[in-house]
Amino acid sequence: MHKLIKEIIKSSELENQLTAKGWLRTRRDSKGGFSFLELNDGSCFESLQVIAPDSLENYQTEILNLHPGSSLAVSGQLKKSPGGEQSIELHAEKIEVYGFSDIAEYPLQKKRISFEKLRELAHLRARTNTFGAVTRVRNCLSAATHRFFQERSFYYLNTPIITANDCEGAGEMFQVSTLDLSKIKGDVDYSHDFFKRRAGLTVSGQLSAETYACALGRVYTFGPTFRAENSHTSRHLSEFWMIEPEMAFADLDDDAQLATEYLKYLITALLNECPKDMEFFDNRIKKGIIGELSKLVDADFQKITYTEAVDILEKSNEKFEFDVSWGIDLQSEHERYLTEKKFNTPVIVTDYPKEIKAFYMRMNDDNKTVRAMDVLCPGIGEIIGGSQREERLDKLEERILSMGMDLADYWWYLDLRKYGTVPHAGFGLGFERMVQFCTGMENIRDVIPFPRTPGHAEF
Repeated sequence: MHKLIKEIIKSSELENQLTAKGWLRTRRDSKGGFSFLELNDGSCFESLQVIAPDSLENYQTEILNLHPGSSLAVSGQLKKSPGGEQSIELHAEKIEVYGFSDIAEYPLQKKRISFEKLRELAHLRARTNTFGAVTRVRNCLSAATHRFFQERSFYYLNTPIITANDCEGAGEMFQVSTLDLSKIKGDVDYSHDFFKRRAGLTVSGQLSAETYACALGRVYTFGPTFRAENSHTSRHLSEFWMIEPEMAFADLDDDAQLATEYLKYLITALLNECPKDMEFFDNRIKKGIIGELSKLVDADFQKITYTEAVDILEKSNEKFEFDVSWGIDLQSEHERYLTEKKFNTPVIVTDYPKEIKAFYMRMNDDNKTVRAMDVLCPGIGEIIGGSQREERLDKLEERILSMGMDLADYWWYLDLRKYGTVPHAGFGLGFERMVQFCTGMENIRDVIPFPRTPGHAEF
């Protein structure tokens, strides 16, 4: 609907006939013999005001019985509006009602509904201003992601959802099996299972992506990942989407540069393409979010090592909930101190202790740290995690064994280091975390259409 209207306005051809279709937001009846209908089709933040005169043949029988949620097709003339709240309005000459909505039962009434309650109405919440805007922002960031990588000669890769490899080595995988495990006592013989071995839903497409990066140079994945982590916080989901680029002939500096460019590209696209939605988030969800995002686009990202970060935190005289010492995994409060108080800009922290990072990260010469990086942003903390991958066969085998993992499970991954190994690097960005960051929404469950969390998979 909005594209057609904008084209008409651009060409100054008002008075044109058009048909607008959508769902009713509100109806107000005037004593002057007409009704104001607020119609929205979800394609943009603004609704279209419709003037429905009582001369319509179905005015008494249908128009006066319309309530929020009803679906309509309105044909008429688009005219300049004399009112100050909107620039145009559609003067109806014919209204066709596709479906009525019972005011006594329809849950999305004029009164404010909490986000918690709307999660119980996930099939309807996209009709609200907030979740319509979230969806359009999510779409914009998704389209911009593909543009960014395609413009830089990355190939889009679809990696497996079902896998036998735990990329992160944390054991937080959802098992995929056709066996009736409730009837099996003792150890399970997975040779009788569907895949003839233990399989699970992927926690990352990275390992698979590396195989193609080591053949095609540059690839990226953009797909669902799963974590069987029993977490109920506002930052965790059991099913979420990840963007994971991989580059051959690249080191950690190349990785950090790509991550910086990617973040700035996404935010620039969002501010340019979704101005009305972002105005809504700035006014109603998080004051100043537009200014914060604009500042990030122009920012010079600070780069420090993990060791330097710990030293800064220890000398800060700040009272943290979690104590700081070398070897800990930095918490959100530590990350936000660095970005919001110490440097007042995004920070890239590199060279983490090997004990808190995954097996595939390249070992530094000190044999204590690995070539890892986290990109930290004000307001959210970590937004991207990446590393230079370990390309040396002996070092990788040593690392896998030291973590109690079986080399046989990674035979194909090790082959990449046997046949033409190259330095390579990549990172991962949790898409929902990015949407949350850009909208100011407090709970990650409110930036994905149908959140999957422990105990919740209804829709």
